[in-house]
Amino acid sequence: MASRKHAIKPPASHHREKWAYQKVYRPVSSIEASGILEIYHRLYAHFGPQAWWPAETRFEVIIGAILTQNTAWTNVEKAISNLRESDLLLLEALHNCPEKDLASMIRSSGYFNQKARRLKRMTIFIFQNYEGSLDRMFVENSTVLRKALLSVNGLGPETVDSILLYAGEIPIFVIDAYTRRIFSRHHLIEEKASYKQIQDRFMEALPGRVAMFNEYHALIVKTAKIYCKKQPDCAKCPLRSLAGFKLPAV
Repeated sequence: MASRKHAIKPPASHHREKWAYQKVYRPVSSIEASGILEIYHRLYAHFGPQAWWPAETRFEVIIGAILTQNTAWTNVEKAISNLRESDLLLLEALHNCPEKDLASMIRSSGYFNQKARRLKRMTIFIFQNYEGSLDRMFVENSTVLRKALLSVNGLGPETVDSILLYAGEIPIFVIDAYTRRIFSRHHLIEEKASYKQIQDRFMEALPGRVAMFNEYHALIVKTAKIYCKKQPDCAKCPLRSLAGFKLPAV
């Protein structure tokens, strides 16, 4: 997950609040918590910092979070490069761009008509609710903002949480298919657990720090792409010596 860019940073005055979430699952056990922390430390020692998300601005993070749905990041990079060349990585510029023109520029990301529509809906949301200001949007109460973003057609929990964490520096853990694969194989989550159930595990087990949530998610993606594939390469994986963890009964 190497990047030619540095992870973006919001203004120093950016409001950081403790994430308030309602648990819908049993409390995390000490075995689970220690396992989740152990995996983080092993992956960080093996790979080092990932400097993720690769973007120059918060709005570019938002664009990338939408474009990366159901596609590889290399395809997203091509689309973002096209947008950059057309000066469309600015909120107002993208908001005013005709949807058909936008779709043609993001064709490499796949499902380009749907994604163009979702990008336009996102800009409309920001202008209608926050007068076109990301600063105003990200100082909104986190729970309220997450619920509002999830109401935008085409934005699911993974996309919304990526926006909140990486663009807004709001401490919420992003769950994806790679997280489910790695941690179910190590018996730290049930394979059929819901997004919310898995997120609860991480939110309870880890210190509520943006930097750790950011780094951990990036390390999970790196691990899944190199070692924990559909056909895993366990012999070379930095997690190879971890014993399986037995989950307590629900």
